[in-house]
Amino acid sequence: MAASSPAILPISNPSSGVESQAPVATPAFRAFINHITETVRSGLSSRRPWSELVDRSTFSKPESITDAAGRIRKNYSYFRVNYITIIAAVLGFSLLTNPFSLITLLGLLSAWLFLYLFRPSEPPLVILGRTFSERETLGLLIVSSIVVIFLTSVGSVLISALLLGTAVVAAHGAFRTPEDLFLDEQEPAASTGFLSFLSGAASNPV
Repeated sequence: MAASSPAILPISNPSSGVESQAPVATPAFRAFINHITETVRSGLSSRRPWSELVDRSTFSKPESITDAAGRIRKNYSYFRVNYITIIAAVLGFSLLTNPFSLITLLGLLSAWLFLYLFRPSEPPLVILGRTFSERETLGLLIVSSIVVIFLTSVGSVLISALLLGTAVVAAHGAFRTPEDLFLDEQEPAASTGFLSFLSGAASNPV
């Protein structure tokens, strides 16, 4: 009687798991970019006509500081998206006229995106033969951000641009009379804005 052949056990390919984890960051990053695009598009669609913003017949000197503060608050409620666009334009122009700051800031943003936010937890980060844990990677990015923002020209460029943009917006809001504005229409959109993509990014799986 012939001996029965031994059972053949299935052998799994250990490399398949590694290959499946490699492109994990790509869908998350694409979802992040799509979310930003949709948020910006939705915000821009709710902006007020620029002709209302620059209508010279609606400008007058405020009677007091209290009157100016009230005008700023009402105008911001109505022209919120326009004001954010103005500040973003001033910030973008300042960065474009300072290429070093722009390149440095883009490099820092890329480091946060690809080394922390959208990098798979496995395998661990290895730089020059040194293995970094997730906590160490976060600490390294925070220290790098502090150095870049406060010890280089990037911080001064950002602060100057934000102050200039805010001053322009505040001056417009203080001198434009808001009596012709329909402020009730803007209340439901108070929680929306260009920065709402941050909450969506936090909920994306990595």
